[in-house]
Amino acid sequence: LRETATEAALPNVVVVKPTVDADGAALVLPGNVQAYNSAAIYARTNGYVRRWLADIGDRVGAGQSLAILDAPEVDQQLAAAQANYQTALANQNLAEITSRRWTAMLKEDAVSQQEADEKAGDLAARKAVTNAALADVKRLKALQGFTQLSAPFAGIVTSRSAQIGALVVAGNASAQPLFTVSDVHRVRIYVRVPQGYSASVRPGMTASLTLPEYPGRTFEATVTSSAGAVDAQSGSVLVQLQANNPDGALHPGAFSQVNFKTGAGHGNSVTLPGSAILYGNDGPTVAVADRSGKVTVKPVTITRDEGKVVHVAGGVTANDQVIDTPPDAMRSGDMVRIQKPAKSEKGAANAG
Repeated sequence: LRETATEAALPNVVVVKPTVDADGAALVLPGNVQAYNSAAIYARTNGYVRRWLADIGDRVGAGQSLAILDAPEVDQQLAAAQANYQTALANQNLAEITSRRWTAMLKEDAVSQQEADEKAGDLAARKAVTNAALADVKRLKALQGFTQLSAPFAGIVTSRSAQIGALVVAGNASAQPLFTVSDVHRVRIYVRVPQGYSASVRPGMTASLTLPEYPGRTFEATVTSSAGAVDAQSGSVLVQLQANNPDGALHPGAFSQVNFKTGAGHGNSVTLPGSAILYGNDGPTVAVADRSGKVTVKPVTITRDEGKVVHVAGGVTANDQVIDTPPDAMRSGDMVRIQKPAKSEKGAANAG
């Protein structure tokens, strides 16, 4: 009876083996896909939309026309500026002839030095007026050139709000862009990495992307830069990745899951079920049983908690037998009976 009671007093426990991820622990975070270059095209002059030459989804080249505006006011202002320039040029020519004549008469003492200097000063003033008139003509010509909206680089038209006959007012802060052109031959992915993992994400490391519209497909990306500062509101570091997009499968504005291999190279990091962790006053611990059933409680450091699975460093190795779901009252020196896995018992029964 004493032996039976002693044997019955030993609790039955299930042990698990810590696993080591040779490829490194994965850190999965949401990412936002953006075009490599994106430009909102606004009008630089007032006018009406005469024609639009590109629609959403069209591929355009650098400098290709997107729309043409009618700007009659600018045309008339340019005509007036050209007339003013011609007037100023004529006055300059007359002042130049007069200055030469008075300089010649000065050599014969027919006029005074003061009068000759006045004519030379008038010529200089006329030249300045001519230059100002010419600059006004060039300004209005440039403004007239803005009636043709062009793509700043090769890409895809991702938005169009231009409508034929619509009035376009330049400099209106509340106006939406007439077009948006995005260069998607390569994309940028922005991820906010929590501060605790920011040291593991470094420029040059690779990551994989998954998108809900492409189940089972992954895209390779490379970390190119980091903000190098922790955002006070979110407690995270903004990281930028870049990925090639030859087939245009990655769309600007898309949501993605970014998988970082942050644990690579850390041989002391193992994975355990979340149910194997004991939380007490001394921090997280695990109960390890040897072959005789003697328990040793060891402290561990949790490097990442994924809920069902936790990554721990220190305290345990891949050869230890860690008790799964240990009782809170378990202490070092306790004796337990290690229960065999159900699969092994079933296999033995089938073999019999």
